[in-house]
Amino acid sequence: MSFVAVAALYSCTETIDTSSRYVFKEETISSYLSKQEIYSEYYDLLGRVPISDMSETTVRQLMAARGNFTCFAPTNDAIHEYLKTLVQDSLIAEPSWSSFTDSTKLDSIRKVIVFNSIIDGGDEITQLFETANFPVENNSELAIGNLLDSKLTVNYVENCPDSIYINNDCAIDVINRDIPAINGFVHRIHKVIAPRNVTAAYYLQNILDKQIEGYLVAARIIQACGLMDTLTKVRDEVYEKLYQSGQIPDLIGMTSYGFAEGSIGYAPKHRKYGFTIFAETDAFWRSQGIDPRDPQLLTKLRQWILDNKQYAEGDLDADQGNEDDYENPGNLLNQWITYHILPMKIPTNKLVIHHNEYGYVRSNPNKLGIPVMEFYASFGKRRLFKLYESAASQGVYINRFPNRDLGRLGNGDEISCDPDKVGCKVLTNDSLTVVNDIENCCIYPIDAPLAYTDEVRDNLQRGRIRFDGISLCPEIMNNDIRKKAATEERYQHVYIPAASIYPYTENMVLNDDCKFVYYNAHDYDWCNNQADEMKAVGRFEIMFKLPPVPRRGTYELRYRVLANGNRGVGQIYFGNNPNNLPVADIPMDITVRADGRNTGWEDDTEDQDYNAEVDKRMRNNMKMKGEKSTCNNGNTSSTARHYSNRHIIRHIIVRQTMDPEETYYLKIKSVLDSDKKEFYMDYLELVAKEIYDNPEEPEDIW
Repeated sequence: MSFVAVAALYSCTETIDTSSRYVFKEETISSYLSKQEIYSEYYDLLGRVPISDMSETTVRQLMAARGNFTCFAPTNDAIHEYLKTLVQDSLIAEPSWSSFTDSTKLDSIRKVIVFNSIIDGGDEITQLFETANFPVENNSELAIGNLLDSKLTVNYVENCPDSIYINNDCAIDVINRDIPAINGFVHRIHKVIAPRNVTAAYYLQNILDKQIEGYLVAARIIQACGLMDTLTKVRDEVYEKLYQSGQIPDLIGMTSYGFAEGSIGYAPKHRKYGFTIFAETDAFWRSQGIDPRDPQLLTKLRQWILDNKQYAEGDLDADQGNEDDYENPGNLLNQWITYHILPMKIPTNKLVIHHNEYGYVRSNPNKLGIPVMEFYASFGKRRLFKLYESAASQGVYINRFPNRDLGRLGNGDEISCDPDKVGCKVLTNDSLTVVNDIENCCIYPIDAPLAYTDEVRDNLQRGRIRFDGISLCPEIMNNDIRKKAATEERYQHVYIPAASIYPYTENMVLNDDCKFVYYNAHDYDWCNNQADEMKAVGRFEIMFKLPPVPRRGTYELRYRVLANGNRGVGQIYFGNNPNNLPVADIPMDITVRADGRNTGWEDDTEDQDYNAEVDKRMRNNMKMKGEKSTCNNGNTSSTARHYSNRHIIRHIIVRQTMDPEETYYLKIKSVLDSDKKEFYMDYLELVAKEIYDNPEEPEDIW
């Protein structure tokens, strides 16, 4: 049942009488539940489910201990209704616990009910979730996963401010919510939280088997192109076993590498796979005269792509001779559908990441600052993919290219957007949006057809391509590491093991002597892009696979740093042969701040023409000031361009011809004898010559 339909079953009121809310401040969650008859079945289950396969401690005992737990407690009626769904699925004959004849299946169902209902916030009270602190955008995730390591999402009903749902259709009671206990909060729910947790392949196959409209066209194309096997991947079971057996170590002794006293770099618990599919709906295809059930769908869709020029010219070259071989990556339909997929599962609230962009204040997340964008390489044939959101766009778009106020004294905002550059809106709050039921995938409907056309490629080349360094690694998004909204140490410092221990990241290779840490820095007032950073210490050697350029041409590759005395010196290598990368310029020293002697830096003045001359002088030294688009928690007078002590600088690594059909690599290698210095990365930029060397319209400072 869709969220909209479920919401209609519940009444809505502007004012809720909260005088009868239960308050048990002197009891644990376990003792509170034991005294409420409405939770008697749930309380019984808590005592029957162990916290892990290797422990006899039950979840009921856990709920009696100190901590910061959020408990979505289902009522007896909710559990009975859930048992009825198991009858409908032919798992049991009658809606009762005695109907289970298989003890393994019984234990599994008990665990589903219990583990999905509890979030363990660890030692941090900030990881305790009252409804007042829930995310405000529909389909956004709570920051910490439940005991199954699955993220719960939150939904609201328009004009019903007190109606809150977990995972679309599990209603939180309007009175019995936010019940405080010594060790957390209890929220009464009227439906068991039990996401199906099927794979993307299973979900799409079910659409095909039952001919369910909504995404039937997308499912038929994905199947024809041979992508189903890939979409079955959920997690790396080899890594899982190594981690559980203690063979994936944490990074102990970080203090000796310049981190705060007692810091530990925690290795990820899992190595999950993920995908995000952006799909035209079947309703759209019907508007184009294409029947989703038509036996000739593939032929007609191919012709529609040709007639509407939903391709780039080079795509036809690869398609020639492969017209009927849909599984061939060069096939036109294969190229078209794979551009609808990203190789990472991106939740709604991370399609773009808002943190410290110009004009944005984290305490008021509904009020956006300047536009924010992310660039990724698509699934299949690697092509550049842009996600974008601004206050003016009123939502996230794919490949939107607006007109912005990017003058030196401008405000960076979107001014307007030409009709042919609007792009595709991602419908994050649609009845067809799927973010819960598929374990390894999110599916978002879009409001316009999506394709990597010549126009899209041209527009991508006309803009600066700035991407956070950690965005190069889909594993960081898939495993809920990137910008996790949590302050506990395990989420702040994440240690990525060297390739010899386990090759955790496909697009980043680390040598044995590299100690690599992703510093999440959640809620920090840093002038880094998105207030996170990557650090490498030891005698490191790191190689990154870069995203593709949109067009063949001359580009600058830039590397942005915040220099200080803890940093080190690294030799940069760049090229398209990962086994033989040429040196790019002299070693990069990021220990010292920029000044006039080594960069030509001068602080900005009131004379904008003079400021432009200073920028040119710096570029002659292969350096640039930081960007104006980043600031500290809305403080627009202190941007990365004007940062104190001139610590932030962009290094121009290379200027050379690059080709979209080639894959390029960046390698950084320590040149110091010391293994205590760190090498820091924030973001990289790919910028076409038409931008950085444009005599009519110089590159903006944003």
